[in-house]
Amino acid sequence: MQADLSPVIAATAHWLTCAYPPSGGALAAALCEVQARQAVTAAAWLRYPTAMDAALLGMTGPGGSARLDWVIGVDGAADRDIGEQAWRTWVDEVVASWAACLLTAPELAELAVAEVAGGEHTAGTPAAFRRLLTPDATDRRAAALLRHPDLLAAVTALHRDELLARLGSDEALIA
Repeated sequence: MQADLSPVIAATAHWLTCAYPPSGGALAAALCEVQARQAVTAAAWLRYPTAMDAALLGMTGPGGSARLDWVIGVDGAADRDIGEQAWRTWVDEVVASWAACLLTAPELAELAVAEVAGGEHTAGTPAAFRRLLTPDATDRRAAALLRHPDLLAAVTALHRDELLARLGSDEALIA
């Protein structure tokens, strides 16, 4: 059984950066990717907090990006080469939605990182989420689309309520 979330984290972060590309050159692309990966990592660790959860995901599969693509208006599935787009099968819709919430709501990101800090995934190794929690001006410019609440609204709306429930948060407190 696979207890590693790295395929889901990589595919879901890639989906986010393809859907909401960086603004700028190579440095912006790298900074945008790091922010997406940190948000997706926190979201995946929240969604699948134990090795058993991760192993079950490895057996059942995350579901793919089809609904996410549809929600953001990308419906070119017929035009895609299956071999080149196989990574899309590892995209987790809930993790993408939760990551989008974390990227657009700093308060939720702080709650999420605090929640995963004592979890099974971070045992023995401290996780750093600086670019997610305290992005500087360069980070914000690089990920302007990725952090724009209006642009991500359709994705965040998919599973925001479940994230709030998981974090024990009240929507009224997170504006």
